Amino acid sequence: MDDERIHSFWKRGDREGYILEAQRVLQLASGGPVIRPVASRWYNLNTILMETAGDLWIHREKNELWWTISVDAAPQVELIDDPKPHAGTQKVYVYYKPCSPWFDRSRLGAPLRWESLHARAKEFLFTEGTLQRLSEDHALYAQALIAGSDLAAWHSKREWSAKADKAKHSPVRYFDSFQKTIVRMAMVAFETAAQSGDTSISTKKDKECRFRTQLEMEKYVGELFQAQDGICALTGICMLLDDDDSNPDLRCSLDRIDSAGHYERGNLQVVCNFANKWKSASDNDKFLRLIATVRSSS
Repeated sequence: MDDERIHSFWKRGDREGYILEAQRVLQLASGGPVIRPVASRWYNLNTILMETAGDLWIHREKNELWWTISVDAAPQVELIDDPKPHAGTQKVYVYYKPCSPWFDRSRLGAPLRWESLHARAKEFLFTEGTLQRLSEDHALYAQALIAGSDLAAWHSKREWSAKADKAKHSPVRYFDSFQKTIVRMAMVAFETAAQSGDTSISTKKDKECRFRTQLEMEKYVGELFQAQDGICALTGICMLLDDDDSNPDLRCSLDRIDSAGHYERGNLQVVCNFANKWKSASDNDKFLRLIATVRSSS
């Protein structure tokens, strides 16, 4: 779906106009402003849907996994009332891409169930979702899963075995990597707010956590992450969850948009660790302009 007010920019190939208009007239489902990386992603989603042909698509519906193959044919389109109107939305364009019949079994007839997946597969199929292309190795795994092929080549890998063992022997309710990441960010915010008012050598830090409970904040932060499609609000880089040790600088970090403000709705964004450190107490808009300058000169 694409909001009627911005769709014309995409149709004429005006990427910059689309991004600017989306930031001007739209809001995230959480009520926050649309950041540039998210608006850019929305533009890309339209293009991905139009151009897909012969691609494997996987969809999770509760405990069921469904798959289909996109067809090289023009999609159908209709203009409808927005099913979830908010912040001035009224009508949206909906595109229906032709595809083969959907199946919830492998090509060999085995049922495809989320609960039966390897813990590592659950992780990347969740975090690399929302119309995103899987990394090469993960895509090969998904294709093998759908084909009903032997998955031992992946399951026997050291990191896969460690993930499965951790999920199996956890003494408490198992949290996947996404949940652990969200809980960690909320806990840090609550702890930081609890220390507010402590005077350092140079400054007194006054900030409050204006959520009634940590659970309420976790829900909000999770919605933020999903609204941002896992993209850093400052750099546009795809962020990593806590269980991914490949680059700690790219892990998720909770940032106050106005560094002088509080931990509250509308003043939070999820960013990469390194970007949060670089920004520190800087003005958010000035920092975004600096990042744009660096990107344009590279």
